[in-house]
Amino acid sequence: MNEVEKKKRLKGIAKVVAKEVEVLNTIEQFKEDYKDSLIKILLNPKDGKQAALLVIEKGRIYVEGIENNPKSSISKKALGWDGFIETKTNVFADILGGGDISLGSIIWKVITFRIKIKGIKNALILMKLFEYE
Repeated sequence: MNEVEKKKRLKGIAKVVAKEVEVLNTIEQFKEDYKDSLIKILLNPKDGKQAALLVIEKGRIYVEGIENNPKSSISKKALGWDGFIETKTNVFADILGGGDISLGSIIWKVITFRIKIKGIKNALILMKLFEYE
């Protein structure tokens, strides 16, 4: 494995997110729905070292792993994200695993400060993505 491939290899939450969403690249309906879109959603686990930047661009979805220390490296100014979700890793696992996470339970977690969301309209696209599978 050369040095470029090592840099591209995802770790932490980015690796988990990539496994869950990159299958959408094979679904024609997804490609059609997002063919004119450019959306970036940052998923930052409070207790992890890596954040995941989920990018939907022209009907294609991919994930980038980003060091979340210092905090300035994951700022909106630095990355240009449209939506931001921050919570503990186990809550991300529930959301990505497609467990019994509903919009109501996410709203409850926001109200009780377990999930921090910015750009809620774009952040909730994450829930729509799992309807394709």
